[in-house]
Amino acid sequence: MLLSELERIGRFLDPWREFERINRVRSGMAPLSGCEFPPINLWVSAENTVVTIEIPGMEPDSIDIQVVGSTLTIKGARKAFDLKAGEAYHRRERWAGQFTRAVELPYEVDPGKVDARVSKGVLTVMLPRAAADMPKKITVKTV
Repeated sequence: MLLSELERIGRFLDPWREFERINRVRSGMAPLSGCEFPPINLWVSAENTVVTIEIPGMEPDSIDIQVVGSTLTIKGARKAFDLKAGEAYHRRERWAGQFTRAVELPYEVDPGKVDARVSKGVLTVMLPRAAADMPKKITVKTV
C-alpha cells in the first residue's frame, strides 16, 4: 500500500519518466513493469547455480544461451502476432522483439555440463560449478 502511494508521488514529481513509460508501453517497446525482459530468478548452492527465466510464447530454438567464465548470456526473440488487414490493437501489453540478458554468476561454471530445459513457458538453466572453482578442504597436520 505504502509503495503504491510512493510510486504515485514519484510520478507526480517526475512526469517525464511517467510519460516515457507510457509511450514505451503504447508502442510495445518495453514490458509494463519497466524492468528488464525476460524476468529471471537465480539461486545458488555450493555445487550449482539455477536460473529460471519466464519465456511464454517463445520457441526454444529462438533462444541462445552462452557461458563465458562466470557470465551467463541469454539472447532471444519473441515474435508479435501478425494482424490481418483492417485489424488494429485495442490494447497491447505483451512485449515482442529481441532481448539480451547478461547475468554475473557467483562463481565460474563448467560450460560442458550446463543443462537447459523448457517447461510451461519457464526456461530452467542448471549451471554446475567448475571443479577448479570448488572450495578445497585443507587438512591440518600435527607436527
